[in-house]
Amino acid sequence: MELWFSENHTETVKFSIKVDKQLVSVQSEFQRIDIFESEEFGRFLTLDGYMMLTEKDEFIYHEMITHVPMAVHPHVRKVLVIGAGDGGVIRELTRYKEVEHIDFVEIDELVVKVCREYLPQTACCFDDPRVHAYYEDGLKFVRKHEDEYDLIIVDSTDPFGPGEGLFTKEFYGNCYKALKADGIMVNQHESPFYAADARAMKRAHKRIVESFAISRVYQAHIPTYPSGHWLFGFASKKYHPVHDLNAAGWNALNLKTGYYNTNLHKGAFYLPNYVQEMLHDVE
Repeated sequence: MELWFSENHTETVKFSIKVDKQLVSVQSEFQRIDIFESEEFGRFLTLDGYMMLTEKDEFIYHEMITHVPMAVHPHVRKVLVIGAGDGGVIRELTRYKEVEHIDFVEIDELVVKVCREYLPQTACCFDDPRVHAYYEDGLKFVRKHEDEYDLIIVDSTDPFGPGEGLFTKEFYGNCYKALKADGIMVNQHESPFYAADARAMKRAHKRIVESFAISRVYQAHIPTYPSGHWLFGFASKKYHPVHDLNAAGWNALNLKTGYYNTNLHKGAFYLPNYVQEMLHDVE
């Protein structure tokens, strides 16, 4: 008998991967956590039946949510990461010697434990001495901080369940306060393609625009996410994501990447017309 993992992207569209075996299935206080193994995508993590990452294409997401702001902000020393229990963002951040301190806030400690055991490709840098882990609600954590971080990365799940509070106007306003005067916030911004995802994307963008003077959206192609067309939000108090890109400085670091480069960085902010129209409607 063949085993397939299937995720409904809409009521009439389904995405499926043939599974070799299921490695773990556990129910935490917050969600069901599953890890599967497949021939095409390697191991992959799902939460409540929704795809979070696969070993084959996770590098795209983690590079784009991390290196874009790092190539713009000239002096990132202290970072707050909210979500990111799979460890991919932490892995990318710890490659930067200039980063001195990373506060990592994940509501579900069991996600981290499972990923450390079954997804060592991403969950490989939690023991870096610069990483300080807090297992609590990111919405509540960020309320307690002001004028503290150079960069906040919001690597949340979709805007329902445990991740719902990370898409509110209150949360983005608190992120603004927690950032220093030249701070940057980057978040996963959903997809513009299917109607339900597009509504969530526009709702998040509207709330971010209300808090940040500079708010732009950029894109990447991630095959295992709904439609493959995925967006990120770049919000800043000072730096423009394209005009303030320090391409020479970032390239001098000689970081090996599989997807991100500084030419693609600029191109990622040039969005299709239908996406620009959606964003214009809420701006």
